[in-house]
Amino acid sequence: MRISDDRYSRDRLRLDLALRFIHLEARTHTIRAWTGLTDDRIRKLYRTYLLEADGRGVARHRGKSPRQAAFFTRSVRMRRDSAVFASVSSLFGLITRESILVSRSAQPSPNVMRGTLLCEAFETYHALVGESQISFEHAVYLLDALQAGDELRITHCRDCSGVLVTDSLTLRSPVCGECSTRPAARGATLIGAAPPPPRSRS
Repeated sequence: MRISDDRYSRDRLRLDLALRFIHLEARTHTIRAWTGLTDDRIRKLYRTYLLEADGRGVARHRGKSPRQAAFFTRSVRMRRDSAVFASVSSLFGLITRESILVSRSAQPSPNVMRGTLLCEAFETYHALVGESQISFEHAVYLLDALQAGDELRITHCRDCSGVLVTDSLTLRSPVCGECSTRPAARGATLIGAAPPPPRSRS
């Protein structure tokens, strides 16, 4: 009886996570990778719990997931939003110093527990930034890319030590958007200031 109960509990957790992923507009293959459910079961879950429960507002995306690292560094806003998600993911234990240092083959595999933390991290991130171009699928890829470190990495601003997401091949010391504007502001003040009075000759 206990074995049967354990199986039911595990299956229930996988179904709950799949439903949560669907609400966040994850693709079928992403749901399969994190829950272990078959494509057919995911489609049935989608129809049963969303279409029949007035869930037509949730989009179901098809095709390949986003896989472009440059997406997260293409503008000041994207770099800021990526840094916020990286910070939140670290707070939820999805990204640790140890996980970054190990090889890709030793990275923690997708599972229900980490999937639940991923949902909570993304929902927290979304509550912090509001409207964002980073979708849940983008967030899944960003998490994987930061752990692997091949294309993207977590660094810190050289001035304020804030968290940044940068290209792994970048050699110069990174500066966050806030700190990068301060020298310009100081320069404008100096340029616009009145010149000092000439010294009197005695």
